[in-house]
Amino acid sequence: MKKYLVAAAALAIAGGAYLALGPGGSPDVQAKAPAEGDPMVAVSLPDSLSPNAQMGQRAFDAVCAACHGANAGGKLGIAPPLIHVIYEPSHHGDMSFLAAVQNGVRAHHWKFGDMPPVEGLTPSDVVNIVAYVREVQRANGIQ
Repeated sequence: MKKYLVAAAALAIAGGAYLALGPGGSPDVQAKAPAEGDPMVAVSLPDSLSPNAQMGQRAFDAVCAACHGANAGGKLGIAPPLIHVIYEPSHHGDMSFLAAVQNGVRAHHWKFGDMPPVEGLTPSDVVNIVAYVREVQRANGIQ
């Protein structure tokens, strides 16, 4: 009987320590709540990008990443991830990206508000950006 009481007490102490310290084992290692601007999805990059996608990545980083996040992973409270099934080619074709850049987009899938037209991108820039987004989508299982 004494063994069971000692085991129960040890288990209670260990459980209390786990609850107090969390799974990281330290009070300093606690999960932080997501904040505005944090990435919305984890994105895996392909091992290599085609030359067009490399140019598209540079254009994306220069113009689009401010809202759509690094690697098109979105920014919480700012703009959606493009590496998402909503933007797969069968739902948003490549021309929808050009139309969005040229005309802007009224909010319809997400609650971020309307996207304004984007100045400074040529149709060729958008073709390269789409190549980049599509290659990263494929690397993340979005066909």
